[in-house]
Amino acid sequence: MKNKLFFPVAVILLLTNLLAFTATSFENKNAKAEEEIKALILKSYINGAFNDLDPEAMRAGFHPDFAIFSADGENIRKYPIATWADGVEKRKDDPEFDPAKNKWEHNFASIDVTGGSAAVKVELFHEGKHVYTDYLSLLKFESGWKIVAKVYHKH
Repeated sequence: MKNKLFFPVAVILLLTNLLAFTATSFENKNAKAEEEIKALILKSYINGAFNDLDPEAMRAGFHPDFAIFSADGENIRKYPIATWADGVEKRKDDPEFDPAKNKWEHNFASIDVTGGSAAVKVELFHEGKHVYTDYLSLLKFESGWKIVAKVYHKH
């Protein structure tokens, strides 16, 4: 009787351990991807486009075909990364620009990663006020993660 029970119990234990290992491996892979994505968004978006006004950091973290999409009546308006980065550069070079007044806080409200695709919800605050809720889409290329699109809500 003991021998008849041993095999099914051993199989169940083996499968349970295998599933636990697979789930842990998947969670670790997603956790690593989430950390890579957070670091990219912090450097290229939060600091690149807002706090530090660093167009080179923007160009490094955004795909060249990136655009901000917004509604314009029944049409879609596209604002490409090249135009945005050029505007950031001009703003930083403006003698009237005051870096002390350009500090933004952020909150990663959600990060959803599936394989080489990700969607990130970022909330941006300026002087304590919730100004934007941004939805960033990212893809993982051979060179790493890149921000490929943004839609947003201005509060």
